[in-house]
Amino acid sequence: MPHQDQDTSLRHRLGRTLRTPIGVTALTACLLVALVAVFGPVLLGDQAARIDTDAINRGSSAAHLLGTDQLGRDIAARVVVATRLTLRLTLLAAVIGVGGGLLLGVAPAVVGRRLGRLITATVGVLVAFPGLLFLLFLATIFGVGSTGAVFAVGLAMVPPMARLVQNLTASIAGSDYVAAARILGVGRFKLVVRHLLPNIAEPSVLFATQAAGGILVAFSGLSFLGLGVQPPEYDWGRLLNEQLNRIYVNPVAALAPGAAVVLTGLMFGLVGEVLAQAGGRRAPQAREATPQQVKPQDETAPDGDGGALVRARDLRVTFPGGRRAVRGISLSIGVGEAVGLVGESGSGKSLTALALADLVPHPGRVCAGTLRFDGHDLRADPRLGTELAMVFQDPMASLNPALRVGRQLAEVAEVHLGATRAQATARAVDRLGAVRIPLPERRARQRPHEYSGGMRQRAVIAMGLMGEPKLIVADEPTTALDVAVQQQVLDLLAEVREDSGAALLLISHDLAVVAQVCERVLVMYGGLIVEDLPVAQLVGGAAHPYTRALVGAVPTMATDPGTELATIPGRPPEPGEAGAGCPFAPRCERARKRCHDDAPELAGFGPGRRVACWYPVDAETAVALAQAASHGAEATS
Repeated sequence: MPHQDQDTSLRHRLGRTLRTPIGVTALTACLLVALVAVFGPVLLGDQAARIDTDAINRGSSAAHLLGTDQLGRDIAARVVVATRLTLRLTLLAAVIGVGGGLLLGVAPAVVGRRLGRLITATVGVLVAFPGLLFLLFLATIFGVGSTGAVFAVGLAMVPPMARLVQNLTASIAGSDYVAAARILGVGRFKLVVRHLLPNIAEPSVLFATQAAGGILVAFSGLSFLGLGVQPPEYDWGRLLNEQLNRIYVNPVAALAPGAAVVLTGLMFGLVGEVLAQAGGRRAPQAREATPQQVKPQDETAPDGDGGALVRARDLRVTFPGGRRAVRGISLSIGVGEAVGLVGESGSGKSLTALALADLVPHPGRVCAGTLRFDGHDLRADPRLGTELAMVFQDPMASLNPALRVGRQLAEVAEVHLGATRAQATARAVDRLGAVRIPLPERRARQRPHEYSGGMRQRAVIAMGLMGEPKLIVADEPTTALDVAVQQQVLDLLAEVREDSGAALLLISHDLAVVAQVCERVLVMYGGLIVEDLPVAQLVGGAAHPYTRALVGAVPTMATDPGTELATIPGRPPEPGEAGAGCPFAPRCERARKRCHDDAPELAGFGPGRRVACWYPVDAETAVALAQAASHGAEATS
C-alpha cells in the first residue's frame, strides 16, 4: 500500500480547516455550547428550579438578567439549563434521520431491482408530501411527549436524506470500480462501506449537519405547540411558549429562547461546512515548499518574462501519496507562437496545460518556481479571464446539453466582458460564423446534440474566441474526428491564430498534426520534458532516443507497406514510479550505467534546441543509424 502523504490525511486537512476563520468560529461555538450543556444544569439547576413568589413576572435586573417567569424562576438560568435537553433530543432525532436516510438511500444500489424500485418510489412519494404536514402527522401518531417528538422529527428527516443519498449513490453505483467489485464477489456490506459511502461523504455530512439545525427548529416548534417536551421538563421551545404572552412586557425573556435556537442552528451549519471542507475538495492546501535553487535551464530571465507570453520554471503537479505527474518542467511560449506538446498517454501533457490554466482537478496541487502569463504572476492570482481559451478533447463535456449553444457562448461575454444579453447574443452569433458554422443565427438556437462532432468542436473554439485570447490551449482537438473534419479543425486553428495573433499550445498524440500546425515541439516523458526542438527537425533530426522512437512508430505516405514499424519495448512509468536515473533508461537501447544512476538535465543542444539525454543522437550518429536501417531493410528484402 503506498504511503499516504501526511498533508492529505483527514487529520491534517481538518487541522488546516480549523485554522481558517470559519473553522475558528465553528470550533469556538461548539466549545461554548458544549460547556453550557455540560455545566449549565450543574451550576444553575437549583436557581432555575427555585420558586420565588415575591419575584413573579419581574423584568430584567441585576439579580435576574432576563427577568422571572410566572412562578418567580430565573429565566436566564432556565434557558441555560434547557440547553442540555434540547441538544440531546435534537441529536437523537438527527441520528434517526441520518441513519434511516442512509439505509434507504443505499438500499436500491445493493438490493434487487424490484425492491430497489419500490424503495425509490416510496421515498419519492414521501418527499413530495409537504414536510410540515408530514411532521405533524407523525407527531399525532407517536403521541405527545419527548419520545414521540424525537421519532416524529427523526422520521420526518428520513425521506429528504434518503433522496439525497439515492441520487449520489446512483452515479457511484454505475462506476467501473463498483462493477469490478461486484464481479470479484465483494459483499454488499463491504461494497457500501468501501465504495459507496466514502464517495458521498462530503455532501452527506454537509446535509446532515445542516438538517440538524432544521431538526432543532422543528423540535422547538413541536414543544412550542405543546406536542413535544412536557412539564416538568422544558426545552427552548417550551420556554418560548411560556414567555410568548409577555413579549410586549418583557421582550428579552421571550426572545432569548428563540435566539438560542437560531444561534445553535447556525452552529450546526458551520460545523457541516468545516467537515465538508476538511473531507472534500475545498480543503485548504498546505503550500508545498518551492525549491530554493533551481537551474534556469537556458532561460535568460528565470524570474521574468524574457519576452515570452508564458513562462514556467520548475512546474510540478503532485497528487496524494507523493505521486508527481509533472516533475519540475520549464517551458516558455512566445507571443503568437504555436508549440506542440507530444508524448505517450500518462506523460503529463494535459496536466501541464491544466496547471497553466489553474484547472488541475482535486486533489492535485500545483507549485512552481516561476509561473507567469503575459507579465502576470499566476502563483499569486491564477485568474486569467478571457485571455486564455481552452479547447478540450471532448466538446460534449464542455457544452451543457440542456442549454442552447448560443446561450452558453453568450454567458462568457456577459460574465467576463460585462456585455448586455443582446450584445452577448450578437457576439455569440458572430463567433459561430467566424468558426465557419453555417447559418449561425439558427445554429445558435440549437442544443449541442443537434451539432455534429466537428461542429461541436468548432463551437468550443468559438466559445474561447468570445473574448480576445492571447493563448489557445487545444487538448487533443481532433481526437475521434474523421480525417476531413480533422483537417477543417486544424485549418480553423491556423486561421484563428492568424486573425487574432494568439499563441497556441497544441497537445496531441499525432505527430503529423503537430508537424502541420506548430513551429516548435516539446516532447514529454514521465512527467518531464525530454526534448525541445523546431518542428522542421522533428523528422530525421531528433536527438533524444524517445523522440526518434515516436517518429519511427508513425508511418508516412512513403513508407513501404511491408515495413515493420518501430516499437518501444516496455511501458512508460507511472506517476511517482520514476527512479533516480533517466526515466526512459529502462526502455532505451542507448542506455548505459550513467543513465540508470543520474537524471540528465534539459540542456542546450544547438540553436533553439534542448535535450535531456546523456548520449543524444547527433547528426553523424543519425546518418549512421539511417544507413544501418537502410542496409537492414535491403537484407530483409
